[in-house]
Amino acid sequence: MSDVWDELQWRGLVAQSTDEAALREALTSGSLTFYVGFDPTAASLHVGHLVQVLTARRLQQAGHRPLVLVGGATGLIGDPRPSSERTMNDPATVAGWVSGLQRQIEPFLDFAGPAAATMVDNLDWTQPMSAIDFLRDVGKHFSVNRMLDREAVSKRLATTGISFTEFSYVLLQSNDFLQLHRRHGCSLQLGGSDQWGNITAGCELVRRVEGETVHALATPLLTKADGTKFGKTESGAVWLDPELTSPYAFFQFWLNAEDAQVEGYLKAFSFRSREEVEDLGRQAREQPRARAAQRALAHDVTALVHGEAAARAVEDASSALFGGADLSTIDAVTLAGALEELPTVVPEAADVPLVQLFADTGLAPSRSGARRTIGEGGAYVNNVKVEDPDATLADVTLLHGRFAVLRRGRKSLAAVALPLPQ
Repeated sequence: MSDVWDELQWRGLVAQSTDEAALREALTSGSLTFYVGFDPTAASLHVGHLVQVLTARRLQQAGHRPLVLVGGATGLIGDPRPSSERTMNDPATVAGWVSGLQRQIEPFLDFAGPAAATMVDNLDWTQPMSAIDFLRDVGKHFSVNRMLDREAVSKRLATTGISFTEFSYVLLQSNDFLQLHRRHGCSLQLGGSDQWGNITAGCELVRRVEGETVHALATPLLTKADGTKFGKTESGAVWLDPELTSPYAFFQFWLNAEDAQVEGYLKAFSFRSREEVEDLGRQAREQPRARAAQRALAHDVTALVHGEAAARAVEDASSALFGGADLSTIDAVTLAGALEELPTVVPEAADVPLVQLFADTGLAPSRSGARRTIGEGGAYVNNVKVEDPDATLADVTLLHGRFAVLRRGRKSLAAVALPLPQ
């Protein structure tokens, strides 16, 4: 417990906090109960949520007790976005998302022992409240003037306007802190820095109603080197659900981390020691082409989210795609996930010429260009050099009966996938 505050600061996980001296003392004087909340606004968490999940894990490893709130109530409303109103999702859909997010978070924490984690749902205490009770017991402690000054609200008022529903979100989240303080003795709320206004409003509500001081800790919102949002790709968010983002694509996201950011990501997302992280950071600066830090990061986070076996499988697949291993040893699910990231053609039959496939996938500008590539010895199918410019897909031993990996030179890849049998 005595080291956890320093550890969080070194890892860059402290963006803001209430009284630092008081919080440090609380974290070092014994086990405290803290909570971190997630709203079910989608079917899966994404990599941005991992900062809070893994910070909760670090606090638990230091002996503190996590309450994980998946907001069945707040998820029906949604925290105000700067641009527009959120879509109101069906209650049954949100309830399904609550269960799904709980299942995603469970493997990261220990739900047994002296610092056992507990799952909570704010629908349990919000739904039974009448509107009169909510206004009298919660609403009377909030100043509308201060609520109007909140950044998310002021931006909306200056542009599209804001509904009373979303305007009231801060009251619901603040009441969560009050209820968890009463029910579980919770004295710390953890969240992202974009939630700072909501988090401190909860601290103030506990102080006003209970006359007690509680704490707040905000982690930073990570960004890319150019300042753009972390965890977004051209195809959208990077999800924890393997059905939405395959383990291979997940691994590649971390493998592509910028040299300038990779040491910070290792601090936030891995559980490597300070010595290991600093050594990998040095390698990223001195030998960036080796990408040792990115490989360590990609392995660690993929293993955390999808398991060690999945991490090793996608590492093997990544190596095999570029000729470093036998593609036939890659299981069908991992291979399919890897090929999703490549330009892909789906021919109706196997008698299509290979030169046509190289042209259709963009690996060659035309059939004649593909013939030149074959003549120069630069065309491969399933890591086997193509010798015959008149060969067809029927001449190839397909992977799992339907896949082929096309490669031009060392790094240009594409895929062929025959249709699934009817």
